[in-house]
Amino acid sequence: MDHFRTQRLTAEKLREDHLADLVALHLDADVSRYLGGVRSAEATRTYLAVNMAHWDQHGFGLWVLRTADGSFAGRAGLRHIIVDDIDEIEIAYTFKREFWGQRLAGEIASALTDIGLAKFELPSLIGLVHVGHGASRRVLEKSNYILEKSTTHRGEDVVIYRIRP
Repeated sequence: MDHFRTQRLTAEKLREDHLADLVALHLDADVSRYLGGVRSAEATRTYLAVNMAHWDQHGFGLWVLRTADGSFAGRAGLRHIIVDDIDEIEIAYTFKREFWGQRLAGEIASALTDIGLAKFELPSLIGLVHVGHGASRRVLEKSNYILEKSTTHRGEDVVIYRIRP
């Protein structure tokens, strides 16, 4: 599933030519605040390679998001993540600051949930969120994810939300 559309976004499978957009996204301190901090261009190059390999291994991963006029809006996807020694599948979404507050995260969360549970028939999906990231927590709650637990991931206090079919 290389591409999909929502009402306002087009998603395309992550590719090498998305590097410049991802570097700019990851260099924004506000955007990266809850993502482990700002990433250098080299760290983003590694991130891109890892996430492209995820596609090769699992048949799904991250998509780049574009608006109707083709502008880069962010990235989102489904990916394996180890949390508390358990291999989970997480929905992930990150938008450029100029797109915050437009309900695009809810739109993409809904699409990713449908793709993960219906198309890929996954047993459940999680949302892993920094405990202080209220906006992302609200997106998951409005998308019918249920708060499951608090834990620590990569040295950060996080909460896990889960949804099942």
